Amino acid sequence: MNLVNWIKDLINRILIKFGYRISKINTTDKLFKIHKYKNYDEYKNTQIYFNKQKINKVWADENTLKIVSNFLKESIKSEKIKGLCHGSRNGFEQKCFIQEIPNAEVIGTDISDTANNYENSIVHDFHHEKKEWIENFDFVYSNSLDQSYDPEKALNTWLNQIKKDRYIIIEHSDQHGVVSSGKMDPFGVEASFFPYLLTEWFGHKISLKIIKSIKKNKNDAPVYFFIIKKNF
Repeated sequence: MNLVNWIKDLINRILIKFGYRISKINTTDKLFKIHKYKNYDEYKNTQIYFNKQKINKVWADENTLKIVSNFLKESIKSEKIKGLCHGSRNGFEQKCFIQEIPNAEVIGTDISDTANNYENSIVHDFHHEKKEWIENFDFVYSNSLDQSYDPEKALNTWLNQIKKDRYIIIEHSDQHGVVSSGKMDPFGVEASFFPYLLTEWFGHKISLKIIKSIKKNKNDAPVYFFIIKKNF
């Protein structure tokens, strides 16, 4: 590691505790990128390390989760709405959904054992199947797809967890692009290209709707909700 990269890494280790990091503008022609780890243990240990560094910082905020909640209440006519929040760190996301959606039953997952410290959270790698979860949920929400070493595999797992005509909601932003792909957040995709990537992966199995808003907790930065409807 050269001196410039060492300094950048040091600064990022400090900034990450406050929910920030140094990034650069994408000047390449790449539209998505996946960081490669030596093995699964390196991936898992890396994610656990950064989870603990950022445990009190979350990307989600009440304003954007209200947008998602309103969409779900309008779209799902059911006495009880069951949901999964993947990569939910300290449980903020499922807590908000339970508050916003009457009779909602929502649990969160995180690969780190810190999940044991939070209500309605379990330790789980979101790439992995759980038989009892297959076609058991009305929605999956995540702003952590960028933490996936294999996003196609993760999304396929999530599709299996929801019922037909139900939804995966991916919260995404320009900060989740190619230049952000690295050891901490392995998957980076430009927001404008993500719909094409989803179509390539899943084709007619899904329908896609995009809602654009702003992040009030991130200086009104643009945010995109990719709402993936399961057609099978």
